[in-house]
Amino acid sequence: MRLLLVEDDDHVAAALSAVLARHGLTVVHARSGEEALQALLPDDAEPFAVVLLDLGLPDQDGFEVCGRIRRLTATPVIMVTARSDVRSRIHGLNLGADDYVVKPYDTGELLARIHAVSRRTGAAGVPGEAAVEEGGPGEPLRLGPLTVELPTRQVVVDGAVVPLTRKEFDLLALLAQRPGVVFRREQIISEVWRTSWEGTGRTLEVHIASLRAKLRMPALIETVRGVGYRLVVPAAGAAGTRPSAS
Repeated sequence: MRLLLVEDDDHVAAALSAVLARHGLTVVHARSGEEALQALLPDDAEPFAVVLLDLGLPDQDGFEVCGRIRRLTATPVIMVTARSDVRSRIHGLNLGADDYVVKPYDTGELLARIHAVSRRTGAAGVPGEAAVEEGGPGEPLRLGPLTVELPTRQVVVDGAVVPLTRKEFDLLALLAQRPGVVFRREQIISEVWRTSWEGTGRTLEVHIASLRAKLRMPALIETVRGVGYRLVVPAAGAAGTRPSAS
């Protein structure tokens, strides 16, 4: 996922870019409002999924930049600023910002907000993603013999409901909404467990193993060594044989 970071402090930008890169994000750094607007002009590059916009810019006020960005593109904007007063937040949202994060912030929370706004807007499309058979809002995700119903949190394989725990469903839903895309371990932990604690890694492995066993699809979730996991859309009839009800 490609992200535009608008921040005039090079030290802050370098530190944040390093963190975001570790979580699988490609960061382009703009040091001013005008530089950000130029970066958002249409070209042959992959479009940005999110803009992280600092309000204290050297050439123009960040609120003005947000308004100009919104007239230029529908790319979601997260304002990142030390201004914590309610009036500033309301003003930013009214200008078209999708979210507002106050400094200092927790990195895990920022990552969760980045992925949340990209999912809501559908802006995080990645070349090579597998197509998902999906209807309108609230319609189930259909991936071969697997159906994931997000509103009811129900999972069905070959017509049979598969009971999952809350975290197992959250994990499967995250991967199923972008099949074929590799999710870094840190990203999954941030999204599903809302933490950046490294000790959660073992818990993630246990949940992956449990999903493979319960769904009887060992190849459904592929391990990308040294990176993370991705969901591979199974072919029809790929699910293992289930015992018939007696």
